[in-house]
Amino acid sequence: QVQLVESGGGLVQAGGSLRLSCAASRRIVSIGDMGWYRQAPGKQRELVAVVSRSGSTNYADSVKGRFTISRDNAKNTVDLQMNSLKPEDTAVYYCNVVTITGYTYWGQGTQVTVSA
Repeated sequence: QVQLVESGGGLVQAGGSLRLSCAASRRIVSIGDMGWYRQAPGKQRELVAVVSRSGSTNYADSVKGRFTISRDNAKNTVDLQMNSLKPEDTAVYYCNVVTITGYTYWGQGTQVTVSA
């Protein structure tokens, strides 16, 4: 069974940066969109950023200009560069991969904590 493995979370001060990475445990056939979601305590999971097969990107308004998503189609990886972090960015971040047939994979989540 394919697993998505995330890395790069941690504790950082406000204004700092972190880079999240996500890799599949084995090759996923026909990947469509790859993205990152987050869930803060007491809140619903929300989309942070997504990148399509063609490379087009979409970001939540709250992270535009601060976060950058990128993917490597050859390696089946997706990264999220997070700059100018704010305390409100504190959440568990989840990697998401959707195949062109609509099958969805989720990572186990990685904690990002931004201190004021």
